[in-house]
Amino acid sequence: MIEAVTFWNEANNKSHWDVQVDPEWRMYADMVRTAAQALKAECPQVLRVLGGISPIDPLFIQRMQGFGAIDDLDAVAVHGFPLDWNLWPLDQWGAKIAEIEAVTHLPVWVTEVGVSSFGAEEVQEFGLRRTAELLLDRVQRVHWYSLYDLPQAWEATTRHREAEGSSYFRHFHMGLLREDGSPKLALAQFADYTPRMGICQWFHFEDHRLDDAVDWLRRLGVRRVRTGLSWADHLRPDAEQWFDRMMAALEEFELTVTFCFTPESRGIQPHHTSPPRENAEFTEFCVAMMRRYA
Repeated sequence: MIEAVTFWNEANNKSHWDVQVDPEWRMYADMVRTAAQALKAECPQVLRVLGGISPIDPLFIQRMQGFGAIDDLDAVAVHGFPLDWNLWPLDQWGAKIAEIEAVTHLPVWVTEVGVSSFGAEEVQEFGLRRTAELLLDRVQRVHWYSLYDLPQAWEATTRHREAEGSSYFRHFHMGLLREDGSPKLALAQFADYTPRMGICQWFHFEDHRLDDAVDWLRRLGVRRVRTGLSWADHLRPDAEQWFDRMMAALEEFELTVTFCFTPESRGIQPHHTSPPRENAEFTEFCVAMMRRYA
C-alpha cells in the first residue's frame, strides 16, 4: 500500500515551515535525518524521499546534503507551478530538473505539478498536456495536483495571503473536478497519461470527498496517489478511526504518504509550520504510522 514516504511538504516555503524559528533549516534537516534513519530500520522496503521543495532551489538541496539530511533517502522531490506562481516558463521544466540533478546523485521526483483553471479551463487543459510531454519521460514520478478544487469555505495553506493578491485564489481552482464534483475540460484527457501520471490529493480530517475520490481515481486509471498523514490531526479525538478509514479506502493504490504539520502543543511556536520542540516525537509519529499502515 505505502510505496514511499516524504518528510514534510515544501519546507523551503514559509507557508509550510517557519524560517523565522529555523532560518538555516538546521532543525528541519535534523528532523528529516532522524526520521529517515528510524524508517529505514523499521521498513527498509519503503522509499524515503525529501519532501517536495517549492521553489526549486539547488542551494537548498546542497544545504540539506551538508547537514546529512539526505544520507538515508532514496530520492528528492520538487514542486512546480510555472503557469500560476513560479517565475519561470513552463518549457523550462527540463532545465529545472537538471539543476537539481547537478547537485545530487538521487533521483528527482515531481510530487506536485498543476495548473489552475482560475482564468480559463482551456489554460489548465493546455498545461496538463504540455506538462505530460515535458515530464513523463523525464522523471520517475509525476503527481498532478489535484483531483478536486479546494472548497471555497476552506482556507488555502499559506502564511502570506495578504501579500498574494489574486494569486491566492488560484489555490481554489487546481482540481480536475470542481468543488461540486463536476468535471472540467482537462479531466477528459487525464486518462491519456495514466497510469504513468499519478495524482496528489490532500484529504482533510473526515473529508467528505473520500469515497467519490476513490471512484474517480479508478475511473481515470490512476495507480499512484500522493496524500498526507498529518501529525497535527493525529492528536484530534477519533483521529485513528479517520486515518484507518482513509488508508483502507486508498489501499489499492501505490501510495506516497507525506508526514507533516506540527501539533500546536508540540511546536516551538503554536503553529503547524513550527519545528517541533522534540524531533523524537515527530519520528515516533512516523514510525507509528508505518507500523500501522505499511
